[in-house]
Amino acid sequence: MMPMVFVKIAMEKCAVFRCPRAGWGGTTGDAACARTRPELFKRWWVPKAAPITLLSCELDVQVGGRYRLVFGVNGSDQQAEFFGRYIDVVPNTRIVWTNEEGGEDGAISTVTFEEKDGQTRVVVHDLYPSKEALDEAITSGSTEGMPEQLEQLEELVVGERGV
Repeated sequence: MMPMVFVKIAMEKCAVFRCPRAGWGGTTGDAACARTRPELFKRWWVPKAAPITLLSCELDVQVGGRYRLVFGVNGSDQQAEFFGRYIDVVPNTRIVWTNEEGGEDGAISTVTFEEKDGQTRVVVHDLYPSKEALDEAITSGSTEGMPEQLEQLEELVVGERGV
């Protein structure tokens, strides 16, 4: 019998916000809402430390809907795009989307919003198609910004609520 080998092909980040989850189409002080409305998404998605600017943000957050983010690299004419489609959307609870800019080797991302005791737990989970794809994402630095993104999301949500 061959031994079983388990290979890590996922990455997960978690944050707990000091405010309730609230409703999907709710106020700007709503973590789920800030993930689904372009005018709010633009205010927290790009880490302040990153040398990029979000130039364009299209979010059609519904099953089968698409998203497209266009970034400019500060100090140059270079642009980068991230795009994909939403494959599962449960209002106020979960959003699952593809990351198609890498072709078939793109990750499947899931964000969940769970309220408990007046706080919101936000978990972002990226599932990669292979260990090589995960290693490439880590090596490229594309996974480093998530902690800062979640901090910025909390600042937006808590600040808008006046908590």
